Amino acid sequence: MTNLIDTHCHINFHQFDEDRKEVIQRARDAGVECMINIGADAETSQQSVDLSGEYEFIFSTAGVHPHYAADTGVDEIDLIEHLVKNEKVVAVGEIGLDYYNRSDPDKDIAKELKAIQQRVFASFLEVAKKTDLPVIIHSRDAGDDVLNILKNCFGSHVRGVMHCYSQDKVFLDRCLDLGLYVSFAGNITYKKAQALREVADYAPLDRILIETDAPFLAPQAVRGRRNEPAHVKIVAEEIARIKKIDLEVVSNQTSENARQLFEII
Repeated sequence: MTNLIDTHCHINFHQFDEDRKEVIQRARDAGVECMINIGADAETSQQSVDLSGEYEFIFSTAGVHPHYAADTGVDEIDLIEHLVKNEKVVAVGEIGLDYYNRSDPDKDIAKELKAIQQRVFASFLEVAKKTDLPVIIHSRDAGDDVLNILKNCFGSHVRGVMHCYSQDKVFLDRCLDLGLYVSFAGNITYKKAQALREVADYAPLDRILIETDAPFLAPQAVRGRRNEPAHVKIVAEEIARIKKIDLEVVSNQTSENARQLFEII
C-alpha cells in the first residue's frame, strides 16, 4: 500500500459537513496515512484543532490566511498563540501575503491593505518563532515581500513550506536557499500548467511536499468537483510521471519530508 501524507487540506470546512467521516475513510483507503488540516482564521483554526483531537492520524495547524488579515486583531492572534500549544498542532499557518485583487485582477490591492497583511504576517511569524513551530506560507503576487519578511524574522534559515507552489524556478531557488520546502497540489495536473510541471521536475525531491488544498484545486481528472484528501495520490502520480520515477519513491520521500518538517509519526 502506498503511504501518502496530505500536508494541506481543510476537511473541517462546510463542504464536508454531509460526509466528513466518509471522506476521511476514502483517504485512508487510498493510502493516505495522515492528513494535516489547516486553519484559515481563528474560527477554523479552532475547528481544525478539535478535528485533530478526534483522529490519531489527523494533525492540525492554526493561523490566519491573508484574506482575513484585516479582521485580525490582538484577540485573534492571542487565540492562535494559545491553539498552537495543543499537542496535535504541527505548524503555524496558513499565513502569508496575497496581493491579488479579486475584484479587479488587473490591479493590486490597496497599499493600506498590504500593510495590514504584512503586519499580521509578521505577528504570526513571531508566534512560530516563540513556539518553535514551522510555518505554512501562502504567497500570491507578493513573493519579494514574503521572503523579505521571513528573513527579517528568521534570518537565513526558515523552517516551513511554501504551500501550493505556483511560481517560477528563480523564486524556487530563493525558497530553497532559505531552507523552505515547496508543496505541489492538484493544479500541477491542469492542461495549461506545463510551466509548473517544469518547476516540479526541477525541484529536488527531498524538498517537495504534496497536498490537495481540499476542497479546492481538484486535479484535472475530477476538476469541477469538490476536492478531497484521497486525491493527493493523483498529485503524487503526476510528480512520479514528471520525474520519471516510481510512485513509491515519490510517496516515501514526500512522506519522509513531511515527517521531518512537521515532526509527526
